[in-house]
Amino acid sequence: MNTKKEVHTMLNRFAFKLRIPDTEPGIRLIDAYPLRAELYSGDQLAQHARETAGLYRIDARKGHDRLIPRLADNEKILLETHDMLNAVIEENHRIAPAGEWLLDNFYLVEEQIRTAGRHLPEEYSKELPHLVNGPLEGFPQAYHIAIELIAHSDGRIDSDSLIAYIDAYQRVTPLLLGELWAIPIMFRLALIENLRRIADIISSNKRDRDAATHWVDRMIKVAKENPGSLILVIADMAQSNPP
Repeated sequence: MNTKKEVHTMLNRFAFKLRIPDTEPGIRLIDAYPLRAELYSGDQLAQHARETAGLYRIDARKGHDRLIPRLADNEKILLETHDMLNAVIEENHRIAPAGEWLLDNFYLVEEQIRTAGRHLPEEYSKELPHLVNGPLEGFPQAYHIAIELIAHSDGRIDSDSLIAYIDAYQRVTPLLLGELWAIPIMFRLALIENLRRIADIISSNKRDRDAATHWVDRMIKVAKENPGSLILVIADMAQSNPP
């Protein structure tokens, strides 16, 4: 199979339009933080592809679909964050740069979600070989490839780097034709996953600021009206387990 030709065809068919806003580097893959890991050079990416190709067990039998439910959940979180940011703007409050980016580009985010839904039939997702173990257990092997490459390239992926990564991966674990054709949609899903994680952080930071404002206002009021009770307010705040 001419992998380079196949991947070029797929990239032309599913052009990536999103760039993820900057977040803190050095984030692990397994948790809810953005997909940021150690940045690798081209040679390091190829080595990483060969290592990850043999890292987990793969099951080619028909499995459960994990992608469509996750896409629906990601869409829900992104919509909730979008609405929250709009409410903050309407109150004439400032938002963080990542929040501004999400508002400005939300039409693109929605477009990517719709496209992902159209190109990911449930039965097709179930047919893809999936990981039997590891942090992405149950997810397709092709999705794991997308997650790893995005994390170690800061989301900056072109056709050459993608082809080199897949070629290196296949030196250890050959991919099925269906997996190769699934690669572009897997990258789209991984980018949406990353955006959802950024949206989670934006929402969490907003809740933290609201909580801080609440306790500051309460302490100021008590300090003015009944200073002797201030210690009780501080105790209440400590018991609320603030972030």
